[in-house]
Order: sequence, then structure tokens, then C-alpha cells
Amino acid sequence: MRLSARQLADVAALLREAGRREIMPRFRNLEAGSVRTKSGPLDLVTEADEAAERMIVAGLRTMFPGCVVVGEEAATADPSLLKTLAGAELAFVVDPVDGTANFASGLALFGVMVAAIGGGEVVASVIHDPIGDDSALALRGEGAWMETAAGVRRDLRVKTPAPVGEMAGNVAWRLLPEPQRSVVCGNLPKVAGSWDYRCSAHEYRMVADGHCHFLFFNRLYPWDHAPGWLLHQEAGGYSAQFDGRPYDPARIDGGLICAPDETSWRALRDLLLG
Repeated sequence: MRLSARQLADVAALLREAGRREIMPRFRNLEAGSVRTKSGPLDLVTEADEAAERMIVAGLRTMFPGCVVVGEEAATADPSLLKTLAGAELAFVVDPVDGTANFASGLALFGVMVAAIGGGEVVASVIHDPIGDDSALALRGEGAWMETAAGVRRDLRVKTPAPVGEMAGNVAWRLLPEPQRSVVCGNLPKVAGSWDYRCSAHEYRMVADGHCHFLFFNRLYPWDHAPGWLLHQEAGGYSAQFDGRPYDPARIDGGLICAPDETSWRALRDLLLG
């Protein structure tokens, strides 16, 4: 199952409207008691997450009758929903507010993400920035691009490869198990620079637009990574799990490294993982 460019544009319009109606009115305006913790102090949910997810899920089901839709908040409440993705002819994963900890603290670094999965493959994605009101889009085999609310479009392309010591990127090391966590953190000074924005939406947009060389992740929930993985692939990048296997949206473990090309990926994997 594939999506057309017109259908993807409709999905992007849905995310933009969810941002305008459900997310931005609550940004820096959350009421007391509207923020709750889930698995830890940086794993939060707000009423904006829940309201935006309801709107996006309803919109996708109207656009694509019979599709499977798995939202982050629904899957957090019922993890068995993840199993519905594998056998679906067309499924969508939704992250209504990626970077909720940033959003809840008033930091303007969050996004809205959707990926379409057909026959187990990621076939289309949108990452919308409600602050800038622009969207990064990708269609499998047809490229990746940035588009403004006015319809101005430009292609996305990853950064030119460089020696590993001259590369900089995002490293999400917080969820790594020991001793891997200590190994990776001990090796970070060997690259030119590293950071963690706590927002995969913006991290994937950055790497696909050539603003950094690489991304390094451990936990791989599909709503966090399927949209950005396709964006990076279609922008010319190379990625694989820590053991070299291709990214699989059905897996939530095994880590992921995104790099400009395969040579860069191998150099980063060898350096960071020791």
C-alpha cells in the first residue's frame, strides 16, 4: 500500500490543523494538573498530547477507511496495539506531541509526527513543527522535502560525509543499558560534538536537512522513529541498527544509527560502541 503525494499533503494539513487547534493554544498555557508522568520524570503526557491524538486519529480514519492507527498515548495505555501494525495493509503511527517534556516546560522544541506503514514497510511520513508552521515530508522512493504553510517547497539532503572525528550529531544515551551506556558516553569526546534535544522530531529534521551528521538512538518505538527514519533515508542517508540489520518498525530494541553513508555509519558504530 502506497500513499500519493496528494494524500500525504492531506495528512500534513491534518497535522497542521491539530497543531493550530489543540497544541499551540495550550503551549505555555497548561493548567495545573494537565501534565502527568508516565514511565519517569522526563516521560510526560499533557492534555495537548491527548487532544491532538484524538483529532489526528479521527482524521486519518476518515481519510483512509479501514486503516489501523496506533497513537503513542493509546499504545502506552494498551501496549498490545503495537501488534496490530505488522499485519495491516495500511497502518499509521502517530506521535501527537514529540518532545512533551520540552513542550510542558515551555521550550519551543517539539513536533507532531505521523508515518504510514504498508505491508510492514514505512512508505510515507510527515514531521510538522507547530512553532515554525512547516512540515518535513517523505514518500518512499520519491524523496524528502520541506514545505511551508504557503506551499513553498525545497528538497532535503543529508550532510556530506566527513572523517568520524569531524562529525557532530545527536546521541540519546539516557536509555542505554550498562555497560553500553558508559562505553558510549566515554567515547563521545572523540566526535566533534554531541547533544540530545529530547525531541526526535527536530533531530530527524536536522539530520535530513544537513544540519548535523548523525543520530544515535537506543529505544525505537515506531511513533518516535518511523517518520524520521524514512525522512533521513529519502534525503540520501544510510542507517542501520547496532548489529547492522536494517531498521524494522516492528522492533523497539537493537538501537539505530543514522549517518550520511555506509562508511560513516561503520566508523560511528565502531567508535561509539567500542
